[in-house]
Amino acid sequence: MAVSRMDAANARRDWREVLDAARAGAETVIERYGKPTAVVLPWADYEALVEELDDVRAGRRAAEAYEAWKNDRSLGLDWEEVKAEWERGGLADG
Repeated sequence: MAVSRMDAANARRDWREVLDAARAGAETVIERYGKPTAVVLPWADYEALVEELDDVRAGRRAAEAYEAWKNDRSLGLDWEEVKAEWERGGLADG
């Protein structure tokens, strides 16, 4: 099924139709000022994607943390500090 696109004003006006389309298995991209902002998709598709979505978000946070560290190395811990923290928390292997 093709993905439909609609601007935010039309999505607001036709919200029932957007939900009915999702229930029927269609995805609708909602645009704001001509740029994709959100997507309404069937619940079953969302449930199937939740774990992958968590991984994508974690990757994004890791990339942001890495960029911050590259700009200010004082934000990082040295390996011995990390290892000691893991041991205190019972996360280190022997």
